[in-house]
Order: sequence, then C-alpha cells, then structure tokens
Amino acid sequence: MIKFEFIVDGPPVSQQARRRERLRAWKVTVRQEAEKYWSSERQVGIGPILLQITYFYDSVAMDVDNIVKPIQDALIGLAYVDDTQVTDILVRKRDLSGNFRIEYMTSILAEGFSRGNEFLHIVVINNPDQEVLT
Repeated sequence: MIKFEFIVDGPPVSQQARRRERLRAWKVTVRQEAEKYWSSERQVGIGPILLQITYFYDSVAMDVDNIVKPIQDALIGLAYVDDTQVTDILVRKRDLSGNFRIEYMTSILAEGFSRGNEFLHIVVINNPDQEVLT
C-alpha cells in the first residue's frame, strides 16, 4: 500500500458551483498543491485507489458529497491514471472549533492546523484493502 497526502487551504468549491470558471480554478489549485507534495520518484497509481478527504472548516461547511468530484478530477494523471480507479472514497467534515480526536497526526496534517484557517487534508492510498464490510 502506497500513501500520498497533502493539504489545500479551504474552503473548497462545490461540483455544483454555478460559476464554472471558479470550479476550474479550484481544480487547478488542488492540482498545484498536490504537486508540491508529490516526489519525482513517485509513480502514478495504476490499481485501485482509496481517496480520503477531510474538510476542516471554520463556520459553515458545504455538503461533503459536493466536494469530492473536483478533487478527484484534479488528481488524474498525478496520483492515478484515471478517476475510474477510485474504488473507495471516505469524506469527512470537522468543525475546527468542535471536539474531535486525531490519532497519528502526520507532519502534513499538523502543517494544515498550523496555518490557522480552514483546510482540506487529502490522502490517496494505492491498492487499498478490497474487503467488503457488512
């Protein structure tokens, strides 16, 4: 299993955004931020992908289902060949002023908190366990 993570300052732009140029600009931002954390030795994922997105917000958060597709599209050709490889998606939103617990804080996630504003923590995992839980 190979893991890649990065952060993007928020708020995110919804797939439902009326202004399409705003959505395009958001995808470019996500891609540029991902590229900052991408090492040149890393290869594009070719198998199944788990995409994990956590949106840490300040006051008003958008619906989590509307933030996935632009991020997924922005990572095509970098973290994976095509977004059809994404077999699993875990999306969460957490109020920065609320109560939540973080286990195993990575340096990248800590960087997001240190910026002092809302952000998204995005993790891409190649070849996740394909077990189906019932």
